[in-house]
This record gives sequence, structure tokens and C-alpha cells, in this order.
Amino acid sequence: MAIERPSLRSLTGTLLLVGGLIVYALLAMQLGAIINGWPIWGQTVIYVIVGLAWLWPAKHLLGWMGRGRRNQN
Repeated sequence: MAIERPSLRSLTGTLLLVGGLIVYALLAMQLGAIINGWPIWGQTVIYVIVGLAWLWPAKHLLGWMGRGRRNQN
């Protein structure tokens, strides 16, 4: 049973995912400073939207990473 080598696509996708999440977190922190004085219901809506916003690009990036595998038997 051979161990598969990770593809370059997996490495690239992982680096993009980690880098993107770091940038995303920094932007979310800046947004938090901007909406600090808003009513709590407004902050809650924004935090829910921002908290879920990373899922869409991550889903597509993980799908792209998974498409790189081919059965080489």
C-alpha cells in the first residue's frame, strides 16, 4: 500500500487558505473597531454576516484542492 504524496495544489491551497484567513481576521478586527458604537442588534447582524462570509470562498478553495487528485493505478 503506497502512501500518496501531497500535490502541489494541496500545498498552494493550504497556504492560500491560511493567508486568506489571516487577512480576513485582520479585516474583521478593523470592522469591529468601526461598529463599536452601534446598537447591539446592529453589531450582532454584522458579526453573523462576517462570521459566515469566509465559508463561501473556503468551500470553493477546498473543492479546487480536492479536484487535483487523480487515481494513478
